[in-house]
Amino acid sequence: MPRHPHTPPELAGRAFRGSAAVDSGLLTRGMLAGPSWSRIFPDVYVHRDHQLDHRDWCAAATLTIPAGAVIGGPSAASLWGAVTPAHTTPVHVAAPRAIRLRRDPRIAVHYTSLRPGDVTTHHGLALTTVERTAFDVGRRAGRADALVVLDALLHRHLLDPDALRRMISRRVNWPGTSRLGALLALADARSESPMETCLRLLLVDAGVPPGAVQFEVRQASGWLVGRVDLAWPEVRLAVEYDGDQHRSAEQFRRDVERLNALRMAGWTVLRFTAEDVLRQRLKTVRLVTAALAELEPLRGRG
Repeated sequence: MPRHPHTPPELAGRAFRGSAAVDSGLLTRGMLAGPSWSRIFPDVYVHRDHQLDHRDWCAAATLTIPAGAVIGGPSAASLWGAVTPAHTTPVHVAAPRAIRLRRDPRIAVHYTSLRPGDVTTHHGLALTTVERTAFDVGRRAGRADALVVLDALLHRHLLDPDALRRMISRRVNWPGTSRLGALLALADARSESPMETCLRLLLVDAGVPPGAVQFEVRQASGWLVGRVDLAWPEVRLAVEYDGDQHRSAEQFRRDVERLNALRMAGWTVLRFTAEDVLRQRLKTVRLVTAALAELEPLRGRG
């Protein structure tokens, strides 16, 4: 992005305190009040051309929240790389009950107890640790959203499940801990995308026997035919989630080649989209259930 001629390099591409910029001589109050700058929080500004992502909003929020408050919940999960929030998602802040934050629609405050081991710094921002982030999201978010975060943190080798279990045991009376324990038992580090997690949870909640995650289909010789999102190897059923990345011509060609190889190996493959997982849930469950029933005679044939 080309900088405006009156944009000091120190202020380009980030949020800053307006008063600090004026005190340091980088801007005058008149310049700050002009059309080149956008006020996003009290005394917090960015250049009008800068498109803020959620991390930018988190960084901006830390300039306005009081000491002791940190980025938490879904926002901390995004900073740890577990989720990509929607543009309209407010910044979630965890704050000790002893302090109070000014109301702002762009900040969602969770008043809580923050112990010394609950807070850390990541890429210059104060936020809840991975374990405390998982603890909070797992207790408060919807089941699917919570499991997406747990899966992603495990997949990125950031979350120690035993450390989270210890945190749960030490705070067993906190709201939502029993649900979190059950979700942690469902979490799987092998899940590679949020929609794969949602599809797996949909089937588990519907009573479908759990499938093997990221299962490698191999021939008797050991040659790898392909890796599938979910598998019931005893009946040779594979279930796959197809996201937008499968729409390119090259990826489509690879998918067809892989699908043919799986079929030649004797596997049945069901493929689902976001529409199937999010809005055609009953139909999706029925398809998988019917396929398992139809293939049941194959069980034990090797």
